[in-house]
Amino acid sequence: MEQKVKNRWLIALAAVGIHISIGSVYAWSVFTKPITTQFGWDLADVTFTFSIAILFLGLSAAFLGHYVEKHGPRKAGILASIFFGIGIVGSGFAIQMSSLPLLYLCYGVLGGIGLGVGYITPVSTLVKWFPDRRGLATGLAIMGFGFASMIASPIMNALINSVGIANTFYILGVIYFVVMISAAQYLAPPPKGWLPEGYSAEGAGTKTIKQDLSQLTANEAIKTRRFYLLWLMLFINVTCGIAVISVASPMAQEMVGMSVATAALMVGLNGLFNGGGRIGWASLSDYIGRPNTYTAFFAIQMVLFFLLPNLSNPVLFMIAMFIIMTCYGGGFSSIPAYIGDLFGTKQLGAIHGYILTAWAAAGLAGPIFATWVRSTTQSYTGTMNVFAGMFVVAFIISLLIRLDIKKLKEQAKQKEKSVELAG
Repeated sequence: MEQKVKNRWLIALAAVGIHISIGSVYAWSVFTKPITTQFGWDLADVTFTFSIAILFLGLSAAFLGHYVEKHGPRKAGILASIFFGIGIVGSGFAIQMSSLPLLYLCYGVLGGIGLGVGYITPVSTLVKWFPDRRGLATGLAIMGFGFASMIASPIMNALINSVGIANTFYILGVIYFVVMISAAQYLAPPPKGWLPEGYSAEGAGTKTIKQDLSQLTANEAIKTRRFYLLWLMLFINVTCGIAVISVASPMAQEMVGMSVATAALMVGLNGLFNGGGRIGWASLSDYIGRPNTYTAFFAIQMVLFFLLPNLSNPVLFMIAMFIIMTCYGGGFSSIPAYIGDLFGTKQLGAIHGYILTAWAAAGLAGPIFATWVRSTTQSYTGTMNVFAGMFVVAFIISLLIRLDIKKLKEQAKQKEKSVELAG
């Protein structure tokens, strides 16, 4: 009996469900003020909870990527639900016990592990279901992660005001667990040899699927130069993006004299452009190719970061910030498709996990670096110029990786020729 093939758009919906749940981590700042007010803890100590969560996101994505490949997306999705659910519910218990270390453990470590596994699982599954539109598929899920804070922030705010901080964590923990575990049940890889309707691998169908440049395991991938070039591109994009996000409001007030209310509005809209950039750029990458997409990211940001310190008009400043946000979000959503193009889908989840350590490193480096340059130079101008310089480096890397791609294409052609001759 032929097995029923699942609907790939429902798989995409399940992926979005998981990403919208875990993406609520970006709304952590909603909790910081109520927690510091209630316990009198230091703001930096409370904010550190978020840094731990992002660090463990990167570490668990790297170390548990192999688990995703070995046990499949359903089991990996269930594992993510358990860790994230317990992490959020446990955070409520930590608040009840007035314990900061326990909050670090629950939200930061356990929640962070759920984040990492929950992030890579749906993405690696989607790349396999959408060989024809990789960028669009991964963009959809990762857009959910980007938009999550916009959805979660007002809900968290309302809950904190009506039921208190601890109960808010309990309620959210249960809701996220139910959403994630339900979504995980539908996740599955496509059957062996499956292709979308109307496509063929060999060219016999109406449309052909572009062949990946190689099919490597994660441990083979990390021995290649192109892996480290990808890692560096993501690291630079995220470091500068996170740094700007972390100081967006004070920077706008200081550099262009924006009012507190307008700066707050800009920060809110940043989330919209971050999420929109994830789906927009990733979908565009299906048409213009991943190498061109990344070169565009760096060329645009190189110019904008040089311009930012010289902008005196608040509207122009806002527009520049919004464009930077689309590139920041687009960097995340285009990377899984780029990994698929360069290394194949054999162990995409595990390779994606390794690459995401760049995010963990950038999550720690970006904000610290931005504040350090600001306090050393007494202005944000220095920070922006340093970041512009970093984008020049990233731009060069985005051109260098093309040499590796060219070499891989030539090797594939030679292989084809030798197969034809042997045949």
